[in-house]
Amino acid sequence: MTELSDRVRAERVRAGLSQTALAGDDFSPSYVSLIEAGRRTPTDRALTVLAERLGTTPDYLRYGDKAPSEERARLELGYARLALANGEAADARERLLALDLSTIAPRHRVEARFALAQAHEALGDLDAAVSVLEPLLNEARSQGRWLQAANQAAYLVAIYVEAGDLSHSIELGEEVLAELEAAGLSATDEHLRLASSILWSYYQRGDLLFAAHRASGLIELAERDGTRRGRGSVYWNASLVAEGRGEYAEARRLTERALAYLSEAEPTRDVPRLRLHYGWLLLRSNPPEPVAALEQLQAAAEGLVNVGTELELARCMFETGRAHLLLGDAARAEELTRASLERIGDSGDFDACDAHIVLGDALAATGRLDEALVEYRWSADRLAMLSAGRQSASVWRSLGDRLVALGDPAGASGAYATALDEAGIRPTTFSMTTRLPLAVGFGELGES
Repeated sequence: MTELSDRVRAERVRAGLSQTALAGDDFSPSYVSLIEAGRRTPTDRALTVLAERLGTTPDYLRYGDKAPSEERARLELGYARLALANGEAADARERLLALDLSTIAPRHRVEARFALAQAHEALGDLDAAVSVLEPLLNEARSQGRWLQAANQAAYLVAIYVEAGDLSHSIELGEEVLAELEAAGLSATDEHLRLASSILWSYYQRGDLLFAAHRASGLIELAERDGTRRGRGSVYWNASLVAEGRGEYAEARRLTERALAYLSEAEPTRDVPRLRLHYGWLLLRSNPPEPVAALEQLQAAAEGLVNVGTELELARCMFETGRAHLLLGDAARAEELTRASLERIGDSGDFDACDAHIVLGDALAATGRLDEALVEYRWSADRLAMLSAGRQSASVWRSLGDRLVALGDPAGASGAYATALDEAGIRPTTFSMTTRLPLAVGFGELGES
């Protein structure tokens, strides 16, 4: 009875209800008070009504985690998490979809729905992941569960970036970040992770000056008050901003700091993803370092096999192909890139474009120029359908460089112009028969 009374009280507080609100029109507030004091045992009907208002189940109020439905749910959720950790996202999704959420307690419902969103994301179904996460986040925010909201928002920010919706990614992230700070939760791991995720959104949108300023402030906050994991998240995203500003030596330094912090923390999906980023950065250093990049990419691949998404695994494969191409092994580069495209399938538009460009490079390196041009033009056609952003601009620039090498100056010119448009640099035109005021002024000064 004491345990039941404690659970009724705890669930009422969690739901933000007074005893009067919980009683409603069915009971008196004193009846609820007696139940919570352990002086009255509710009938089956009363317990059913109370459970419905509390958003839980009668079995949970009676037995807690020992309820048969709770034990089954925890078992299935545990199997689903294990499947996710082993890279078996399809199995995890199947198990989670089969769960009857109405039979389990609210906290397990949240865990199950969040795991389901992760499974959708791992399988490349971003729309399905968003459809689960958005209502989950709204519930957490409305109930003041800020740390939970921060974790969910960080996932959503990353998914919206992946989908190319940068404005919504930033707007949502900043709203939840402000709520965290108002709740006095600055410098927690959840706060720093969300703030770091928003840096990536600004980076992709091309707001590099603002992102650099924000990154500097986050580094100061993380070093003063953050944990090692929090610092690792900040340094990682700060390295992306530095790379976007062309500061490759600084980007490398920040990445190495992030890797040092995250490698010493509890193992997570972040470490192999960071190694993938480090390998990517080494391939774009001046000069590129393909041997060092292969070492990082190999370590990343070993970790991503268990915890990575299909897109992350594909990205690791074609970046490894890029490294082999720089080392002169075009055949191996072609093999890896074709395998990565099989993983990407119909998802991952920007990754697909990057992979087709690497494949084109491998074909061009073996003298199959016509086939290479087909791959480059595939990327151009797909890019034309995608939203603007820094990532798109970068791929268009890469495409232009390739078309120049293949003797297609008109196509290259179009690619470069589109890259500028995607980066937010629009063309300016004026009549050549009209003299600009500044030019006139300089002319007059020169004549005098």
